Amino acid sequence: MQQFMSQLQHLLSAPGSGPVNWDLARQVAASQLAAAGDPAVSPYERNAVEEALRIADLWLEPASALPSGIKTTVAWNRNEWIFKTLDVWRKLCDPVASRMVGAMGDLVPPEARAQLGPMQSMVATLGGALFGGQLGQALGSLAAEVLSVGDIGLPLGPAGTAALIPANIRGYGEGLELPEDEVRLYVALREAAHQRLFEHVPWLRGHVLNAVETYAAGIRVNREAIEEAMGRVDPTDPESMQAIALEGIFTPEDSPAQKASLARLETALALVEGWVCHVVDGAAAGRLPNVVALGEAFRRRRAAGGPAEQTFAALVGLELRPRRLREAAALWAALTEHRGIAGRDALWGHPDLLPSDDDFADPVAFAMADVDLMTELENFDFTAPGGPEEKSPGEQDRRDDDPKGGGAPS
Repeated sequence: MQQFMSQLQHLLSAPGSGPVNWDLARQVAASQLAAAGDPAVSPYERNAVEEALRIADLWLEPASALPSGIKTTVAWNRNEWIFKTLDVWRKLCDPVASRMVGAMGDLVPPEARAQLGPMQSMVATLGGALFGGQLGQALGSLAAEVLSVGDIGLPLGPAGTAALIPANIRGYGEGLELPEDEVRLYVALREAAHQRLFEHVPWLRGHVLNAVETYAAGIRVNREAIEEAMGRVDPTDPESMQAIALEGIFTPEDSPAQKASLARLETALALVEGWVCHVVDGAAAGRLPNVVALGEAFRRRRAAGGPAEQTFAALVGLELRPRRLREAAALWAALTEHRGIAGRDALWGHPDLLPSDDDFADPVAFAMADVDLMTELENFDFTAPGGPEEKSPGEQDRRDDDPKGGGAPS
């Protein structure tokens, strides 16, 4: 019992505020990575990553109308990936976690709340600690799988920073039985393509993150699942605190509004990933011997999601897989054929120009429509400031302070 109380006291006293104890999440993730192994990045690997990203940017020049978006090239170990992406995870997970913590407080009978008084805040603190611990485990697992900072299609890292994780690339290449340098270069191409999109399409970062947040706002909390999880805590077994599984406590709200937000999220993820796949495969064609095998492997990987990605989805109710990836890639290919590279990439000039979910059914018809309008947009200057910019979750609107009306997101 003394050990249990000590563990409970540690959870309640761990620093952190808000619905998720992020300090605890980071500690749990770091501890998990330390136990599994987190190889340091060698000087050779840093040089190899820098060179791969430099070559990737050169290869992408003729394949995209968007200029390079890379300001900094870095090689991270797994722990660095968690630390550098934690701010975005906080924006995405806090709204969902707050409903879980609130539901835990609702489990206390009304007549008992008055008796608890100030101790009621302990319930929220315990909920934040439990969720932080679970989220730390999920992020630790995800960090062991991701190949780059843009690997799952979200702008997780600092703007303009292209980052690869050499240890994970090496392991992934061994699984494919392909040369490590070829896999690294293909990952670098994907990372450089993501950077071009999110750096030079000012509204895209906010559009994608807000699509995730809007979908998360409609997720319902399964109070029965929370009650069952809390019921598994055994005061005589300290290990039961760590064994609590919060997977399955979130369920999507089956309403027209939630279905619409899910469609918006899936379309946004598919369009980003489909463009990256199409552009990268075009840039690598004739240059990488195994480009066909690599392209197919990555499409399957993104469409299915890895074990850690599935664990994360079960924990917070957010699936980050582009379900219609192949249709989106076919649509971008049709646009390239009928409108050219400049006409294709001009669609990123405004969110209203992008294909809708319905357009996936007939890519050629969409590509052939409004050709005259797209001819006018071919000279769109992606490097110029301005254009619509959606603010990221929690970001203050700065348009009134910006006479140019936009600019690249910070």
